[in-house]
Amino acid sequence: MRYFARLVFIVVTLLRHGVDELVLSGFRHRWIRSLSWVVTLGRNFDQPRGQRLRLALESLGPIFIKFGQVLSTRPDLVPPDITRELSLLQDRVPPFPASQARAFVEAALEKPIEAIFRHFEAEPVASASIAQVHFATLHDGREVAVKVLRPGMRAVIDDDLALLHTLARWVERLSADGKRLRPREVVAEFDMYLHDELDLVREAANAAQLRRNMADLPLIMVPEMHWDWCTSTVIVMERMHGVPISQIARLREAGVDIKKLARDGVTIFFTQVFRDGFFHADMHPGNIQVSLAPATFGRYVALDFGIVGTLTEVDKEYLAQNFIAFFRRDYKRVAELHVESGWVPPGTRIEQLEQAIRATCEPQFDRPLKEISLGQVLMRLFQTSRRFNVEIQPQLVLLQKTLLNVEGLGRELDPDLDLWSTAKPFLERWMNEQVGWRAIWRRLKDEAPLYAKLLPELPRLLHHRLAAPQQQDAPLLAALLREQRRTNRLLSMLLWSGAGFLGGVVLARWLLHYGFY
Repeated sequence: MRYFARLVFIVVTLLRHGVDELVLSGFRHRWIRSLSWVVTLGRNFDQPRGQRLRLALESLGPIFIKFGQVLSTRPDLVPPDITRELSLLQDRVPPFPASQARAFVEAALEKPIEAIFRHFEAEPVASASIAQVHFATLHDGREVAVKVLRPGMRAVIDDDLALLHTLARWVERLSADGKRLRPREVVAEFDMYLHDELDLVREAANAAQLRRNMADLPLIMVPEMHWDWCTSTVIVMERMHGVPISQIARLREAGVDIKKLARDGVTIFFTQVFRDGFFHADMHPGNIQVSLAPATFGRYVALDFGIVGTLTEVDKEYLAQNFIAFFRRDYKRVAELHVESGWVPPGTRIEQLEQAIRATCEPQFDRPLKEISLGQVLMRLFQTSRRFNVEIQPQLVLLQKTLLNVEGLGRELDPDLDLWSTAKPFLERWMNEQVGWRAIWRRLKDEAPLYAKLLPELPRLLHHRLAAPQQQDAPLLAALLREQRRTNRLLSMLLWSGAGFLGGVVLARWLLHYGFY
């Protein structure tokens, strides 16, 4: 009954905002199109379709808001007007009661609050759909932030995800664009992200990895996790002090170099992507602060590590080559890279893909550099890819989402920020490090532990290999020798027979010449 009641509420909400007309118009079946005309008869919707969808998702609650946020990062699947509206979705959720938060923390950590914390602030400092955060102080005086998973979230999420999976199957079966939009894959991807966020230990591990990676880059700080108090539903981390990066006037008054801050953000992003292959994939302004403490003045402070992206060496090399090809306007190379990566279906004509990419990118390059948006170029490329049925990889979608966040944040800090010129030297330097003697030396160092293990064993392995064929292949060698001797005898017989025949012919002609016959 709970499942049915939720389904009825969803249907009523979608009808109220006219989302049914938006959805039904995309189906290929004539009777569904006729149904769309009937159900919208007498209803007028003055608002654009993207706005109606956004308002409907906000009415349906946190899970649908998050789903809309995921869709806003898929310009390869969703039209631009809807993508823009969905990017405005915000996670505004009232906090759950302080008494409930205390009880939940005590149950997760299996101790009374007073035994763990000297002080625990009942009022949360932040509240979202998945969790909320309270400040506290440990008994040794260290200030911490306590992140508490919202009670009952797993059951709510599982119910709503079951409905989304059902809707996705129907859309894929009945919609004209069902196969291209891949709704089941999108919902499965969203399912994975949500369940990753529900496991706070995974978030703590992400933070620890990012903190380790960024230890030698004095531009960003990541909170330390207190692993003694980390569970799947509650995590305790170092409290970070900073000013939200969206408060630019306050940062400027404090003396922060805003232009340098924008460039540092680009450096941090490209370092995480191309050096480490492990990046913070939720870098919107709500998760970024700036430190004003004297010892760390002007550094970024990263928060909320529920979503991270990972890239393999192949992904990194592919991306770097693509970016450099764009910078050099080598559109043929971009098309070739798409084919080499296997994203484009077999039989795609390189010259057609090259022309489509040129038509997308060339107008951007004719504008002043500071007016060029790398994120917008990528969005147009994703839209162009529909024509060629390009398969967009999930890890690169996360990267594109993060790049849009970074570029938007950078331009908000410094409207003259030139992401292209900031990124190009970094990428070219990274590519230079992948080839030549430096790359060989680095790979030798990486493989040194393996070599150290194998080198002492090499003489024994070599001896074993040289000795083994004599023991294992002796019967085969004997058979080969016998066959070779027989062949030699046959060849000898043939040679002697031929020689005898030729000798006889010569002798006969000599006898005839001198009249013996």
